[in-house]
Amino acid sequence: MTKSELLANAEMARADRLTIEAGTPGIALMERAGAAVADAAAEVAGAPPSRVAVLCGPGNNGGDGFVAARLLRERGYDVALGLLGEVGALKGDAEAAARRFGGPVESALELDFERADVVIDALFGAGLSRDIDGAAKALVDKLNIWSRAGKAVLAVDVPSGVDGDTGAVRGVAVTARSTVAFFRFKPGHLLLPGRALCGEARLADIGVSESTLAEIAPKTFANTPDVWRSALPALQTQGHKYTRGHALVMSGPAWSTGAARLSARGALRGGAGLVTLASRRDAHLVNATQLTAIMIVACDGPAELERLLGDQRVNAVVLGPGLGVGEATADLVAAALRSSAPGRSLVLDADVLTTFAGRAGLLASRIKTCGMPVFLTPHEGEFTRLFNDKGSKLDRARRAAETVGATILLKGPDTVVAHPDGRASICFDAPPWLATAGSGDVLAGILAGLLAQGMPAFQAASAAVWMHGAAARAFGPGLIAEDIPEKLPEIWRWISDSQTVGNV
Repeated sequence: MTKSELLANAEMARADRLTIEAGTPGIALMERAGAAVADAAAEVAGAPPSRVAVLCGPGNNGGDGFVAARLLRERGYDVALGLLGEVGALKGDAEAAARRFGGPVESALELDFERADVVIDALFGAGLSRDIDGAAKALVDKLNIWSRAGKAVLAVDVPSGVDGDTGAVRGVAVTARSTVAFFRFKPGHLLLPGRALCGEARLADIGVSESTLAEIAPKTFANTPDVWRSALPALQTQGHKYTRGHALVMSGPAWSTGAARLSARGALRGGAGLVTLASRRDAHLVNATQLTAIMIVACDGPAELERLLGDQRVNAVVLGPGLGVGEATADLVAAALRSSAPGRSLVLDADVLTTFAGRAGLLASRIKTCGMPVFLTPHEGEFTRLFNDKGSKLDRARRAAETVGATILLKGPDTVVAHPDGRASICFDAPPWLATAGSGDVLAGILAGLLAQGMPAFQAASAAVWMHGAAARAFGPGLIAEDIPEKLPEIWRWISDSQTVGNV
Protein backbone atom coordinates (compact mmCIF):
# COMPACT_ATOMS: atom_id res chain seq x y z
CA MET A 1 0.00 0.00 0.00
CA THR A 2 1.70 3.17 -1.22
CA LYS A 3 -1.04 5.81 -0.86
CA SER A 4 -1.97 6.51 2.70
CA GLU A 5 -5.00 8.77 2.31
CA LEU A 6 -8.33 7.01 2.82
CA LEU A 7 -11.51 8.52 1.38
CA ALA A 8 -14.97 8.03 2.82
CA ASN A 9 -17.76 7.32 0.34
CA ALA A 10 -18.84 10.96 0.22
CA GLU A 11 -15.23 12.11 -0.23
CA MET A 12 -14.67 9.68 -3.09
CA ALA A 13 -17.88 10.85 -4.76
CA ARG A 14 -16.63 14.41 -4.40
CA ALA A 15 -13.26 13.51 -5.94
CA ASP A 16 -15.10 12.00 -8.92
CA ARG A 17 -17.32 15.07 -9.22
CA LEU A 18 -14.41 17.52 -9.05
CA THR A 19 -12.56 15.55 -11.74
CA ILE A 20 -15.63 15.53 -13.99
CA GLU A 21 -16.18 19.26 -13.43
CA ALA A 22 -12.54 19.81 -14.45
CA GLY A 23 -13.24 18.26 -17.85
CA THR A 24 -12.93 14.46 -17.60
CA PRO A 25 -16.24 12.84 -18.62
CA GLY A 26 -17.72 10.37 -16.16
CA ILE A 27 -17.87 7.67 -18.83
CA ALA A 28 -14.10 8.03 -19.28
CA LEU A 29 -13.58 7.27 -15.59
CA MET A 30 -15.93 4.30 -15.92
CA GLU A 31 -14.05 2.99 -18.96
CA ARG A 32 -10.76 3.12 -17.07
CA ALA A 33 -12.29 1.45 -14.04
CA GLY A 34 -13.72 -1.32 -16.19
CA ALA A 35 -10.37 -1.79 -17.92
CA ALA A 36 -8.64 -2.21 -14.55
CA VAL A 37 -11.23 -4.82 -13.56
CA ALA A 38 -10.81 -6.63 -16.87
CA ASP A 39 -7.03 -6.77 -16.41
CA ALA A 40 -7.42 -8.18 -12.91
CA ALA A 41 -9.99 -10.75 -14.07
CA ALA A 42 -7.71 -11.89 -16.88
CA GLU A 43 -4.91 -12.50 -14.39
CA VAL A 44 -7.19 -14.75 -12.35
CA ALA A 45 -8.97 -16.50 -15.21
CA GLY A 46 -5.90 -17.23 -17.29
CA ALA A 47 -5.70 -17.12 -21.06
CA PRO A 48 -8.82 -16.92 -23.26
CA PRO A 49 -11.21 -18.57 -23.90
CA SER A 50 -11.58 -18.95 -20.14
CA ARG A 51 -15.08 -18.39 -18.81
CA VAL A 52 -15.92 -15.15 -17.00
CA ALA A 53 -19.28 -14.41 -15.43
CA VAL A 54 -20.12 -10.79 -14.62
CA LEU A 55 -22.84 -9.87 -12.12
CA CYS A 56 -23.92 -6.27 -12.57
CA GLY A 57 -26.05 -4.10 -10.34
CA PRO A 58 -28.28 -1.15 -11.29
CA GLY A 59 -25.76 1.63 -10.53
CA ASN A 60 -22.31 2.78 -11.56
CA ASN A 61 -20.73 -0.30 -10.01
CA GLY A 62 -22.72 -2.30 -12.54
CA GLY A 63 -21.55 0.10 -15.24
CA ASP A 64 -17.94 -0.80 -14.42
CA GLY A 65 -18.97 -4.44 -14.82
CA PHE A 66 -20.47 -3.82 -18.27
CA VAL A 67 -17.20 -2.20 -19.40
CA ALA A 68 -15.12 -5.08 -18.05
CA ALA A 69 -17.41 -7.62 -19.74
CA ARG A 70 -17.10 -5.87 -23.11
CA LEU A 71 -13.31 -5.64 -22.93
CA LEU A 72 -12.93 -9.27 -21.86
CA ARG A 73 -15.18 -10.45 -24.68
CA GLU A 74 -13.12 -8.40 -27.15
CA ARG A 75 -10.00 -10.23 -25.86
CA GLY A 76 -11.57 -13.59 -26.62
CA TYR A 77 -12.94 -14.61 -23.22
CA ASP A 78 -16.20 -16.53 -22.91
CA VAL A 79 -18.28 -13.89 -21.10
CA ALA A 80 -21.74 -14.21 -19.59
CA LEU A 81 -23.36 -11.14 -18.03
CA GLY A 82 -26.25 -11.01 -15.60
CA LEU A 83 -28.00 -7.79 -14.52
CA LEU A 84 -29.86 -7.29 -11.27
CA GLY A 85 -32.76 -5.26 -12.66
CA GLU A 86 -33.75 -4.12 -16.13
CA VAL A 87 -31.51 -2.62 -18.81
CA GLY A 88 -34.16 0.02 -19.46
CA ALA A 89 -33.90 1.26 -15.89
CA LEU A 90 -30.17 2.05 -16.13
CA LYS A 91 -29.23 5.73 -16.13
CA GLY A 92 -26.31 7.99 -16.96
CA ASP A 93 -22.88 6.46 -17.47
CA ALA A 94 -24.12 2.98 -16.51
CA GLU A 95 -26.71 3.12 -19.30
CA ALA A 96 -24.01 4.23 -21.76
CA ALA A 97 -21.74 1.37 -20.69
CA ALA A 98 -24.58 -1.13 -21.18
CA ARG A 99 -25.22 0.19 -24.72
CA ARG A 100 -21.53 -0.15 -25.57
CA PHE A 101 -21.53 -3.73 -24.28
CA GLY A 102 -23.97 -4.77 -26.98
CA GLY A 103 -24.07 -8.44 -25.97
CA PRO A 104 -26.79 -10.58 -24.41
CA VAL A 105 -27.86 -9.58 -20.91
CA GLU A 106 -29.39 -12.23 -18.68
CA SER A 107 -31.04 -11.88 -15.30
CA ALA A 108 -28.40 -12.00 -12.59
CA LEU A 109 -30.79 -14.13 -10.54
CA GLU A 110 -30.84 -16.79 -13.27
CA LEU A 111 -27.28 -16.59 -14.56
CA ASP A 112 -25.47 -19.93 -14.44
CA PHE A 113 -21.94 -19.23 -13.25
CA GLU A 114 -21.22 -22.76 -12.06
CA ARG A 115 -18.62 -23.44 -14.79
CA ALA A 116 -17.04 -19.96 -14.71
CA ASP A 117 -13.34 -19.59 -13.99
CA VAL A 118 -13.95 -16.24 -12.29
CA VAL A 119 -17.02 -14.24 -11.31
CA ILE A 120 -16.85 -10.46 -11.29
CA ASP A 121 -18.97 -9.00 -8.50
CA ALA A 122 -20.19 -5.64 -9.79
CA LEU A 123 -23.52 -5.69 -7.96
CA PHE A 124 -23.22 -2.97 -5.31
CA GLY A 125 -20.45 -0.49 -4.54
CA ALA A 126 -19.10 1.00 -1.32
CA GLY A 127 -21.98 3.46 -0.89
CA LEU A 128 -24.72 0.86 -0.48
CA SER A 129 -27.50 2.71 1.37
CA ARG A 130 -29.41 -0.23 2.87
CA ASP A 131 -29.01 -3.87 3.81
CA ILE A 132 -29.06 -6.45 1.03
CA ASP A 133 -32.20 -8.58 1.29
CA GLY A 134 -34.67 -10.57 -0.77
CA ALA A 135 -33.58 -11.90 -4.15
CA ALA A 136 -30.27 -9.99 -4.03
CA LYS A 137 -29.40 -11.69 -0.75
CA ALA A 138 -30.17 -15.07 -2.24
CA LEU A 139 -27.84 -14.27 -5.15
CA VAL A 140 -25.00 -13.28 -2.80
CA ASP A 141 -25.53 -16.43 -0.74
CA LYS A 142 -25.38 -18.53 -3.93
CA LEU A 143 -22.16 -16.80 -5.01
CA ASN A 144 -20.56 -17.39 -1.60
CA ILE A 145 -21.43 -21.09 -1.71
CA TRP A 146 -19.81 -21.27 -5.15
CA SER A 147 -16.67 -19.46 -3.97
CA ARG A 148 -16.24 -21.74 -0.94
CA ALA A 149 -15.40 -24.51 -3.37
CA GLY A 150 -12.16 -22.65 -4.17
CA LYS A 151 -13.59 -20.55 -7.02
CA ALA A 152 -12.45 -16.98 -7.58
CA VAL A 153 -14.63 -13.92 -7.05
CA LEU A 154 -13.25 -10.53 -8.09
CA ALA A 155 -15.03 -7.59 -6.44
CA VAL A 156 -15.40 -4.17 -8.03
CA ASP A 157 -14.72 -1.32 -5.56
CA VAL A 158 -15.73 -3.41 -2.51
CA PRO A 159 -17.35 -6.82 -2.17
CA SER A 160 -21.10 -6.25 -2.48
CA GLY A 161 -22.60 -5.73 0.94
CA VAL A 162 -19.50 -4.19 2.54
CA ASP A 163 -19.94 -0.61 3.73
CA GLY A 164 -17.07 1.45 2.38
CA ASP A 165 -17.08 3.82 5.34
CA THR A 166 -17.16 1.26 8.15
CA GLY A 167 -16.23 -2.18 6.81
CA ALA A 168 -19.54 -3.45 8.24
CA VAL A 169 -21.67 -6.02 6.45
CA ARG A 170 -25.01 -4.68 5.21
CA GLY A 171 -27.18 -7.75 5.70
CA VAL A 172 -24.93 -10.10 3.76
CA ALA A 173 -21.70 -9.61 1.83
CA VAL A 174 -19.70 -11.30 -0.90
CA THR A 175 -16.47 -13.02 0.11
CA ALA A 176 -13.97 -12.07 -2.59
CA ARG A 177 -10.57 -13.51 -3.44
CA SER A 178 -9.49 -10.08 -4.68
CA THR A 179 -10.86 -6.55 -4.96
CA VAL A 180 -10.10 -3.70 -7.34
CA ALA A 181 -10.56 -0.25 -5.78
CA PHE A 182 -10.14 3.09 -7.49
CA PHE A 183 -7.97 6.18 -6.80
CA ARG A 184 -7.80 5.68 -3.02
CA PHE A 185 -8.86 2.96 -0.62
CA LYS A 186 -11.79 3.57 1.69
CA PRO A 187 -11.86 2.92 5.45
CA GLY A 188 -13.98 -0.16 4.80
CA HIS A 189 -11.13 -1.76 2.89
CA LEU A 190 -9.05 -1.76 6.09
CA LEU A 191 -11.58 -2.09 8.91
CA LEU A 192 -12.84 -5.53 9.82
CA PRO A 193 -14.83 -7.44 8.71
CA GLY A 194 -14.54 -5.63 5.38
CA ARG A 195 -10.79 -6.17 5.12
CA ALA A 196 -11.18 -9.94 5.43
CA LEU A 197 -13.93 -10.02 2.79
CA CYS A 198 -11.90 -8.02 0.24
CA GLY A 199 -9.19 -10.67 -0.12
CA GLU A 200 -6.18 -9.19 -1.90
CA ALA A 201 -7.04 -5.53 -2.52
CA ARG A 202 -5.40 -3.52 -5.28
CA LEU A 203 -5.69 0.13 -6.20
CA ALA A 204 -6.24 1.27 -9.79
CA ASP A 205 -5.51 4.72 -11.19
CA ILE A 206 -8.54 5.70 -13.27
CA GLY A 207 -7.66 9.34 -13.90
CA VAL A 208 -9.19 11.00 -10.84
CA SER A 209 -7.12 14.11 -10.34
CA GLU A 210 -4.63 14.07 -7.46
CA SER A 211 -5.38 17.78 -7.00
CA THR A 212 -8.79 16.88 -5.59
CA LEU A 213 -7.08 15.75 -2.36
CA ALA A 214 -6.06 19.31 -1.52
CA GLU A 215 -9.67 20.44 -1.66
CA ILE A 216 -11.08 17.40 0.15
CA ALA A 217 -8.34 17.46 2.84
CA PRO A 218 -8.89 13.89 4.05
CA LYS A 219 -8.28 13.19 7.74
CA THR A 220 -8.22 9.39 7.62
CA PHE A 221 -5.08 7.47 6.69
CA ALA A 222 -3.80 3.96 6.30
CA ASN A 223 -1.12 3.60 8.94
CA THR A 224 2.01 3.54 6.81
CA PRO A 225 5.37 5.23 7.45
CA ASP A 226 4.27 7.98 5.04
CA VAL A 227 1.97 9.23 7.81
CA TRP A 228 4.67 9.72 10.45
CA ARG A 229 8.16 9.19 9.00
CA SER A 230 8.94 12.91 8.72
CA ALA A 231 8.17 13.39 12.44
CA LEU A 232 10.51 10.66 13.70
CA PRO A 233 13.10 11.95 16.17
CA ALA A 234 16.55 12.46 14.68
CA LEU A 235 19.52 11.52 16.81
CA GLN A 236 22.01 14.34 17.31
CA THR A 237 25.79 13.90 17.41
CA GLN A 238 25.98 16.20 20.41
CA GLY A 239 23.02 14.58 22.13
CA HIS A 240 22.96 12.66 25.40
CA LYS A 241 20.52 10.46 27.29
CA TYR A 242 18.39 13.36 28.54
CA THR A 243 18.03 14.84 25.06
CA ARG A 244 16.45 11.51 24.08
CA GLY A 245 13.94 11.85 26.88
CA HIS A 246 13.15 10.20 30.21
CA ALA A 247 10.17 7.85 30.47
CA LEU A 248 8.68 6.72 33.76
CA VAL A 249 6.49 3.63 34.14
CA MET A 250 4.56 2.95 37.35
CA SER A 251 4.69 -0.64 38.64
CA GLY A 252 1.95 -2.45 40.49
CA PRO A 253 2.15 -4.70 43.57
CA ALA A 254 4.66 -7.54 43.93
CA TRP A 255 2.36 -10.15 42.39
CA SER A 256 1.72 -8.16 39.17
CA THR A 257 4.95 -6.45 38.16
CA GLY A 258 5.59 -8.09 34.79
CA ALA A 259 3.29 -5.85 32.76
CA ALA A 260 5.06 -2.68 33.89
CA ARG A 261 8.48 -4.19 33.11
CA LEU A 262 7.26 -5.09 29.60
CA SER A 263 6.12 -1.51 29.15
CA ALA A 264 9.42 -0.13 30.45
CA ARG A 265 11.39 -2.36 28.07
CA GLY A 266 9.20 -1.17 25.20
CA ALA A 267 9.96 2.44 26.13
CA LEU A 268 13.69 1.78 26.21
CA ARG A 269 13.67 0.02 22.81
CA GLY A 270 11.31 2.71 21.55
CA GLY A 271 14.16 5.18 21.90
CA ALA A 272 13.87 6.89 25.28
CA GLY A 273 17.28 7.84 26.64
CA LEU A 274 16.36 6.81 30.18
CA VAL A 275 13.54 4.69 31.57
CA THR A 276 12.65 4.54 35.24
CA LEU A 277 10.34 2.04 36.87
CA ALA A 278 8.54 3.60 39.83
CA SER A 279 8.10 0.59 42.08
CA ARG A 280 6.07 0.09 45.20
CA ARG A 281 8.35 -0.89 48.05
CA ASP A 282 6.76 -4.33 48.40
CA ALA A 283 7.71 -5.00 44.78
CA HIS A 284 11.16 -3.42 44.82
CA LEU A 285 13.21 -6.62 45.09
CA VAL A 286 11.03 -8.44 42.55
CA ASN A 287 11.66 -5.70 39.99
CA ALA A 288 15.34 -5.27 40.88
CA THR A 289 16.14 -8.91 40.14
CA GLN A 290 14.66 -8.55 36.64
CA LEU A 291 16.06 -5.24 35.40
CA THR A 292 19.43 -3.83 34.40
CA ALA A 293 19.29 -0.88 31.99
CA ILE A 294 16.01 0.29 33.49
CA MET A 295 16.35 2.26 36.75
CA ILE A 296 14.15 1.62 39.77
CA VAL A 297 12.90 4.16 42.30
CA ALA A 298 10.58 3.65 45.26
CA CYS A 299 7.10 5.05 44.89
CA ASP A 300 4.19 4.33 47.22
CA GLY A 301 1.14 6.38 46.40
CA PRO A 302 0.22 9.67 44.76
CA ALA A 303 2.35 11.96 46.94
CA GLU A 304 5.56 10.15 46.05
CA LEU A 305 4.54 10.01 42.37
CA GLU A 306 4.06 13.78 42.36
CA ARG A 307 7.47 14.17 43.95
CA LEU A 308 9.08 12.05 41.23
CA LEU A 309 7.26 14.02 38.55
CA GLY A 310 8.64 17.22 40.01
CA ASP A 311 11.68 16.36 37.89
CA GLN A 312 10.69 18.06 34.65
CA ARG A 313 13.14 15.93 32.70
CA VAL A 314 10.60 13.09 33.04
CA ASN A 315 8.67 13.78 29.86
CA ALA A 316 6.68 10.58 29.24
CA VAL A 317 4.70 8.68 31.87
CA VAL A 318 2.89 5.32 31.62
CA LEU A 319 0.23 4.34 34.14
CA GLY A 320 -1.87 1.20 34.01
CA PRO A 321 0.01 -2.02 33.17
CA GLY A 322 -0.40 -4.29 36.21
CA LEU A 323 -1.20 -1.27 38.39
CA GLY A 324 -4.39 -2.67 39.92
CA VAL A 325 -8.04 -1.66 39.60
CA GLY A 326 -9.61 0.70 42.13
CA GLU A 327 -9.50 4.10 43.76
CA ALA A 328 -5.80 3.84 44.59
CA THR A 329 -5.12 3.76 40.85
CA ALA A 330 -7.56 6.64 40.26
CA ASP A 331 -5.60 8.67 42.82
CA LEU A 332 -2.33 7.95 41.00
CA VAL A 333 -3.90 9.13 37.74
CA ALA A 334 -5.10 12.31 39.42
CA ALA A 335 -1.59 12.93 40.75
CA ALA A 336 -0.04 12.41 37.32
CA LEU A 337 -2.58 14.74 35.69
CA ARG A 338 -1.80 17.42 38.30
CA SER A 339 1.90 17.08 37.54
CA SER A 340 2.00 18.44 34.04
CA ALA A 341 5.24 19.87 32.72
CA PRO A 342 6.34 21.39 29.41
CA GLY A 343 6.81 18.64 26.84
CA ARG A 344 5.43 15.89 29.09
CA SER A 345 2.90 13.29 27.87
CA LEU A 346 0.84 10.73 29.79
CA VAL A 347 -0.13 7.26 28.54
CA LEU A 348 -3.07 5.61 30.34
CA ASP A 349 -3.45 1.90 29.73
CA ALA A 350 -4.89 -1.34 31.07
CA ASP A 351 -5.98 -1.13 34.74
CA VAL A 352 -6.42 2.64 34.56
CA LEU A 353 -9.04 2.23 31.84
CA THR A 354 -10.90 -0.41 33.85
CA THR A 355 -10.73 1.77 36.96
CA PHE A 356 -12.61 4.53 35.13
CA ALA A 357 -15.20 2.18 33.58
CA GLY A 358 -18.47 4.09 33.23
CA ARG A 359 -16.77 7.31 34.34
CA ALA A 360 -15.53 8.69 31.04
CA GLY A 361 -16.92 12.11 31.96
CA LEU A 362 -14.84 12.30 35.13
CA LEU A 363 -11.71 11.24 33.26
CA ALA A 364 -12.46 13.76 30.50
CA SER A 365 -12.84 16.63 32.97
CA ARG A 366 -9.45 15.86 34.48
CA ILE A 367 -7.69 15.37 31.14
CA LYS A 368 -9.02 18.56 29.58
CA THR A 369 -7.62 20.69 32.39
CA CYS A 370 -4.23 18.97 32.76
CA GLY A 371 -2.40 20.92 30.06
CA MET A 372 -0.49 18.01 28.50
CA PRO A 373 -1.10 15.41 25.77
CA VAL A 374 -2.82 12.29 27.10
CA PHE A 375 -3.20 8.92 25.40
CA LEU A 376 -5.71 6.14 26.10
CA THR A 377 -4.91 2.66 24.74
CA PRO A 378 -8.02 0.48 25.19
CA HIS A 379 -8.81 -2.84 23.59
CA GLU A 380 -12.46 -3.37 22.64
CA GLY A 381 -13.51 -4.63 26.06
CA GLU A 382 -11.89 -1.73 27.91
CA PHE A 383 -13.31 0.74 25.41
CA THR A 384 -16.86 -0.58 25.81
CA ARG A 385 -16.66 -0.44 29.60
CA LEU A 386 -15.29 3.09 29.50
CA PHE A 387 -17.45 4.68 26.79
CA ASN A 388 -20.39 2.32 26.11
CA ASP A 389 -20.54 3.63 22.53
CA LYS A 390 -21.79 1.87 19.42
CA GLY A 391 -21.06 2.25 15.72
CA SER A 392 -18.08 1.76 13.47
CA LYS A 393 -14.65 1.42 15.05
CA LEU A 394 -13.43 4.56 13.31
CA ASP A 395 -16.40 6.67 14.41
CA ARG A 396 -16.25 5.39 18.00
CA ALA A 397 -12.55 6.16 18.31
CA ARG A 398 -13.05 9.66 16.90
CA ARG A 399 -15.95 10.41 19.22
CA ALA A 400 -13.98 9.17 22.22
CA ALA A 401 -10.97 11.32 21.32
CA GLU A 402 -13.17 14.38 21.08
CA THR A 403 -15.07 13.51 24.28
CA VAL A 404 -12.04 13.10 26.54
CA GLY A 405 -9.59 15.37 24.74
CA ALA A 406 -7.04 12.57 24.39
CA THR A 407 -5.49 10.57 21.57
CA ILE A 408 -7.19 7.17 21.43
CA LEU A 409 -5.51 3.93 20.36
CA LEU A 410 -8.46 1.54 19.93
CA LYS A 411 -6.53 -1.69 19.65
CA GLY A 412 -7.12 -4.85 17.64
CA PRO A 413 -6.14 -6.32 14.28
CA ASP A 414 -7.35 -3.04 12.76
CA THR A 415 -6.11 -0.64 15.46
CA VAL A 416 -7.48 2.87 15.02
CA VAL A 417 -5.53 5.89 16.25
CA ALA A 418 -7.79 8.93 16.65
CA HIS A 419 -6.60 12.41 17.61
CA PRO A 420 -8.95 15.04 19.10
CA ASP A 421 -8.52 17.19 15.98
CA GLY A 422 -10.21 14.51 13.85
CA ARG A 423 -7.20 12.85 12.28
CA ALA A 424 -7.23 9.07 12.35
CA SER A 425 -5.08 6.20 11.09
CA ILE A 426 -6.03 2.56 10.58
CA CYS A 427 -3.63 -0.35 10.99
CA PHE A 428 -4.11 -2.86 8.17
CA ASP A 429 -1.39 -5.51 8.52
CA ALA A 430 -0.98 -6.55 12.16
CA PRO A 431 -0.19 -10.30 12.26
CA PRO A 432 -2.56 -12.57 14.20
CA TRP A 433 0.21 -13.82 16.51
CA LEU A 434 0.38 -10.32 17.99
CA ALA A 435 -2.69 -11.33 20.03
CA THR A 436 -0.67 -12.53 23.02
CA ALA A 437 -0.65 -11.57 26.71
CA GLY A 438 1.43 -8.49 27.41
CA SER A 439 1.70 -7.19 23.86
CA GLY A 440 -0.48 -4.18 24.70
CA ASP A 441 1.81 -3.32 27.62
CA VAL A 442 4.75 -3.25 25.21
CA LEU A 443 2.79 -0.99 22.85
CA ALA A 444 2.17 1.52 25.65
CA GLY A 445 5.91 1.52 26.31
CA ILE A 446 6.89 2.00 22.67
CA LEU A 447 4.53 4.96 22.52
CA ALA A 448 6.14 6.44 25.64
CA GLY A 449 9.59 5.95 24.12
CA LEU A 450 8.61 7.94 21.03
CA LEU A 451 6.86 10.64 23.07
CA ALA A 452 9.92 11.00 25.31
CA GLN A 453 11.88 12.00 22.23
CA GLY A 454 9.41 14.76 21.43
CA MET A 455 7.41 13.16 18.64
CA PRO A 456 3.98 14.83 18.05
CA ALA A 457 0.96 13.02 19.44
CA PHE A 458 -0.81 11.67 16.33
CA GLN A 459 2.39 10.68 14.57
CA ALA A 460 3.84 9.07 17.71
CA ALA A 461 0.74 6.97 18.32
CA SER A 462 0.53 5.87 14.68
CA ALA A 463 4.25 5.06 14.56
CA ALA A 464 4.06 3.08 17.79
CA VAL A 465 1.23 0.94 16.40
CA TRP A 466 3.09 0.35 13.14
CA MET A 467 6.42 -0.49 14.81
CA HIS A 468 4.66 -2.83 17.24
CA GLY A 469 3.12 -4.74 14.33
CA ALA A 470 6.31 -4.65 12.27
CA ALA A 471 8.30 -6.17 15.13
CA ALA A 472 5.74 -8.95 15.45
CA ARG A 473 5.83 -9.63 11.70
CA ALA A 474 9.62 -9.73 11.77
CA PHE A 475 9.63 -12.30 14.58
CA GLY A 476 6.89 -14.52 13.16
CA PRO A 477 4.59 -17.12 14.71
CA GLY A 478 5.41 -18.22 18.24
CA LEU A 479 5.80 -14.61 19.36
CA ILE A 480 5.46 -13.74 23.04
CA ALA A 481 5.38 -10.22 24.42
CA GLU A 482 9.02 -10.27 25.53
CA ASP A 483 10.08 -10.80 21.91
CA ILE A 484 8.58 -7.55 20.63
CA PRO A 485 11.07 -5.06 22.15
CA GLU A 486 14.01 -7.22 21.07
CA LYS A 487 12.91 -6.95 17.42
CA LEU A 488 12.67 -3.18 17.51
CA PRO A 489 16.35 -2.52 16.64
CA GLU A 490 15.73 -4.36 13.37
CA ILE A 491 12.69 -2.18 12.72
CA TRP A 492 14.62 1.00 13.52
CA ARG A 493 17.32 -0.04 11.04
CA TRP A 494 14.72 -0.70 8.36
CA ILE A 495 13.10 2.69 8.91
CA SER A 496 16.50 4.38 8.79
CA ASP A 497 17.66 2.57 5.66
CA SER A 498 14.42 2.40 3.66
CA GLN A 499 13.57 5.11 1.19
CA THR A 500 10.20 3.66 0.24
CA VAL A 501 7.15 2.57 2.17
CA GLY A 502 6.59 -1.15 2.48
CA ASN A 503 6.25 -4.06 4.82
CA VAL A 504 9.12 -5.55 6.80
